[in-house]
Amino acid sequence: MKALKIPEATIVRLSVYSRFLEQVDKKGIVTISSGEIAEGVGVSPAQVRKDLAYFGEFGTRGVGYNVKDLLRHTLKILGLNARWPAVVVGAGNLGSALVSYRGFRERGFDIVGVFDNDLTKIGKRLMELEVMATEKIEQIVKQHNVKIGILTVPASSAKDAANLLINAGVKAILNFAPIVLSVPADVEVRDIDLSTRLEILTFHLCLKEMM
Repeated sequence: MKALKIPEATIVRLSVYSRFLEQVDKKGIVTISSGEIAEGVGVSPAQVRKDLAYFGEFGTRGVGYNVKDLLRHTLKILGLNARWPAVVVGAGNLGSALVSYRGFRERGFDIVGVFDNDLTKIGKRLMELEVMATEKIEQIVKQHNVKIGILTVPASSAKDAANLLINAGVKAILNFAPIVLSVPADVEVRDIDLSTRLEILTFHLCLKEMM
């Protein structure tokens, strides 16, 4: 499997499929067809089959997919058959909300550290974690073998915060700061611009009004 040739949209849909399969599995359903998966997540059956075909042959023609087996395969492909420790840099409103979000833990992500350089926030507790100074990032990253960092800092602080994570050994960054980060080739970055997401929604709302 050559991951670089797999469209990122396929990976996004694979995550959606896995969540849907978890719901189906909890209902006790044993087998499911590509059409049923498609209907459940809002894509075409052909798209489901095409996405899964990137990773091998699953299911039996005329019978469908075994729900537990397909769920296990999708979680393994996404790397969710293991726990992933992560750290959050930025203990403001967004950072605090992410630390408190139980969905991360349910999907295999454990927040093991939260950091800030604001003296009024350092020492306070978010859930079971104490907000630590950014100087301790390297210590926690190495202690827990952290590969994932989440940035929820202002744009003016994002570059320095990202460098602290990278120098500590983090290899993947989820960036909520409204700035494009320049990182080494071996570091993955995904930008989450909430304003852009809202603008996409307003575009589609306006488009529907014009139709």
